[in-house]
Amino acid sequence: VPIRIDIIEDDASLRKIFAGWLAEAEGLEVVSQFADAEAALETLPAMQPDVVLVDINLPGKDGIECVARLKPQLPKTQFVMLTVYEDTERIFGALVAGATGYLLKRAAREELLSAIEEVHGGGSPMSSSIARMVVQSVTQNGLATPAATALAVRERQVLDLMARGYVNKEIAETLDISVPTVKTYIRRVYEKLHVHCRAQAVARYLNK
Repeated sequence: VPIRIDIIEDDASLRKIFAGWLAEAEGLEVVSQFADAEAALETLPAMQPDVVLVDINLPGKDGIECVARLKPQLPKTQFVMLTVYEDTERIFGALVAGATGYLLKRAAREELLSAIEEVHGGGSPMSSSIARMVVQSVTQNGLATPAATALAVRERQVLDLMARGYVNKEIAETLDISVPTVKTYIRRVYEKLHVHCRAQAVARYLNK
């Protein structure tokens, strides 16, 4: 069964490029394309897509508001934000709205396809530069929540590596522990922060 994808992007040429990339990829299917949030809000919920790529700077209602409106209607759908800006505040706004991934529009074809597969599989992809910003904000601003302060040292280390975009195998190698142990730490982090995915854990950690 292919991963069903919708695209919400006002730039027609970029929308065509993304759609072309996805159409050529095995196991992916572009269900529909929208140029603005208003059109998406009207018809997308009935389509029940698996993944939606959303431009954060849409005309009219922006991508953050669009996701905030769609997520309650599509709780099982994963939303990946696309942007040309590395804006920390808007990144966190998108995560709080319900996005589970965040990529720069200049991401390569392989990175976009990998992100779609990752988010569909339960992960939360972020461009490496965005992940670094998230980690730096945690370090510099000390915005950890009371729940986050309850994390053990190793759990914090795992969370930081998750935010940097490391997959479980890379986290295991970096910390010199097994993959099953990594999964145990991640489960504990989610339980303590009361979240269900990587992006939510980062947003919760930053008290947003």
